[in-house]
Amino acid sequence: MTDQTATPQSFSASVPLRGQIAIPGDKSISHRALMLSALAVGTSRVTGLLEGHDVLATAAAMRAMGASIERREDGEWHIDGVGVGGLLQPRQALDMGNSGTSTRLLMGLVASHPITATFIGDASLSGRPMGRVIDPLGQMGADISASPGGRLPLMIRGLAPAVPLAYRLPMASAQVKSAILLAGLNTPGITEVIEPVPTRDHSERMLRGFGADLTVETDGEGTRHIRIRGEAELRPQTIIVPGDPSSAAFFIVAALIVPGSDITIANVGLNATRAGLVGVLGQMGGNIELLNAREVGGEPVADVRVRHSTLTGIEVDPAVAPSMIDEFPILFIAAALAQGRTVTTGLDELRVKESDRLAVMAAGLRAIGARVEERADGLIIDGSGGDSLPGGATVAGHLDHRICMSFAVAGLVSEAPVTIDDIAPVATSFPNFEALLAELQQ
Repeated sequence: MTDQTATPQSFSASVPLRGQIAIPGDKSISHRALMLSALAVGTSRVTGLLEGHDVLATAAAMRAMGASIERREDGEWHIDGVGVGGLLQPRQALDMGNSGTSTRLLMGLVASHPITATFIGDASLSGRPMGRVIDPLGQMGADISASPGGRLPLMIRGLAPAVPLAYRLPMASAQVKSAILLAGLNTPGITEVIEPVPTRDHSERMLRGFGADLTVETDGEGTRHIRIRGEAELRPQTIIVPGDPSSAAFFIVAALIVPGSDITIANVGLNATRAGLVGVLGQMGGNIELLNAREVGGEPVADVRVRHSTLTGIEVDPAVAPSMIDEFPILFIAAALAQGRTVTTGLDELRVKESDRLAVMAAGLRAIGARVEERADGLIIDGSGGDSLPGGATVAGHLDHRICMSFAVAGLVSEAPVTIDDIAPVATSFPNFEALLAELQQ
């Protein structure tokens, strides 16, 4: 994966959005489905897998370490695993492209195997610090040589047997938690992650589904103690990946702010550790209905109907941040169209995503005429009261797919077009974003 020539794209005021769409599979679940299938003994089958660049980077890495991964013509993926402890030495560097999830979780897998792997990525990923993962994996015995600031390129030499540990997360991070649990799969004894603030629990659900001995206990203070017994034997599974709520978020907000809109998004994953945005938009007055609620592969799923609404600014409880950390960029767009002020705090993690999402969103919002104040840990946005934004600017996406899609949605309610300097990064998570938008505009 190499950085490509920039592809600018403009988005203009939209007709009402109408109809029903199905969004791509959940990115978090897709990554984990490939990794755990590759560590099971036997053939796993996965349908609904997100086929964006990030997930394909995970597939390529697991192939490089010995797994057989094949996409059938009907869209079903077949993965023949190597077994826990069976990862092979990759012959060349593992190119993670733009995927921080792939990098951090795969570092966890490699840490407890007797192999050495070098991780490289694009310019955006190479600027993201990996220290939060390097520290606990180093305590388990992995030898990690990173570029200055704990960044890529980095080389990790795994240790087998690795050393089990009990690690208290210094800040909420599902990726750090998952990296430690994945390292614990091939580590003798019990590896424990202590999680003061709950984060998305896809790893725990899927590890148990594959047969890992994993327990979760919550103490009197609300802290979660997640323990996994190592040297596990994983059984192959048949997995149906639900639609990605982070991808659905862009269309949920678009329908709320484009007058006359009424859309339904089918088969959206609504895991409680991921569904914070729906609750926040509901508090702002968003008309969002969950239809046909059901469970698919151990994950709660529903069809989401969204109608244009008059939104009101609120003070967002920082406690919900872990359940919607990737959705704040699009929430900022909703806030820019709301009546009154929206205040967000406790969002330090947004500064170390694919871009510094607080700074980049603040700059972009100002460029298109929104009223925003940037604070150290959040944004304060005074909304337009439902009036169109001025628009008429080119926004720098900083190779960040969620920034690009957020400002694409902003363009739908702007007087003059909003241009994204490079739309190509959207393919990392949502290859058919523009096609689905066009479908709803017909």
